[in-house]
Amino acid sequence: MKLFTKLYDMALVWAKHRHAERYLAGMSFAESVFFPVPPDVMLAPMSLAQPDKAWRFASFTTIASVIGGILGYLLGFWLFEPVVEPLIAQMGWQAKFDTALGWFETYGVWVVFLAGFSPIPYKVFTIGAGLMQMAFLPFLIASAIGRGARFFLVSALMKWGGVKMEQKLRQYVEALGWGLVILVVVAYFLLR
Repeated sequence: MKLFTKLYDMALVWAKHRHAERYLAGMSFAESVFFPVPPDVMLAPMSLAQPDKAWRFASFTTIASVIGGILGYLLGFWLFEPVVEPLIAQMGWQAKFDTALGWFETYGVWVVFLAGFSPIPYKVFTIGAGLMQMAFLPFLIASAIGRGARFFLVSALMKWGGVKMEQKLRQYVEALGWGLVILVVVAYFLLR
């Protein structure tokens, strides 16, 4: 079944849509606060489809993500008990959130940088930074550097990989897609 090849082809078509930049910015903002899908899934095909705009896409993604991170910080700072805490408990994320808070106490602002750059859910750390009342300026700087480094790296790989990267990605997209599905299922059962 060629499910991921079809999705990949659709993503390349959508990447050229006239409102694609707006959708990318909206997704980047939302992912920093609540949305589970990282913006890389839209940024990579957009940068691949229009390599001349790769840096522009990375900039939009970074700025929108940091602005979303600021909202997450404010939610943790001002609205944690009445709004955020019940949602965390309802979704069964309390143990993971407690782990993140422990990392804050141990590593401080470096956790924000790491979460910004890695596939760790950034939203948990934006809210946690606000809850822990981390100094805002270091939070902002770590977010901008971490998120910027990640998104510019994704765009650079797609821009510099060009046609060869697109051909290789298309060749292996099914294996990569199904491998990721298997990895998620295994991780679910291991972490359960």
